[in-house]
Amino acid sequence: MTSRNYNLHDGKVGSALTIRLTPKASRNAISGIAEDGTVKIHVTASPDGGGDNKALIQLLAEILDIPTANIAIIAGESGRDKIVSIVGLDAVTLTKLVRAHLEK
Repeated sequence: MTSRNYNLHDGKVGSALTIRLTPKASRNAISGIAEDGTVKIHVTASPDGGGDNKALIQLLAEILDIPTANIAIIAGESGRDKIVSIVGLDAVTLTKLVRAHLEK
């Protein structure tokens, strides 16, 4: 067996959301959760110039009470289906916050 060199580093606690984004909506809101766990989000912004992505990040930051710097779109930046990374929130806490917003 060969020996391996391991580079250890401090990891950041976080989670990810799959999102179906609807731009040009009448309001900014989480509108539901699909059966597969995809979070449906509506934003008023247009996709022109990435306005919808900026609005998505701002909305999530407000709902989750975290800085926008802790949120990144890691896949699907130009499409409606996205994967968003959330640093600083574990999956259980993230789920609770999203569901609490839906109940409002």
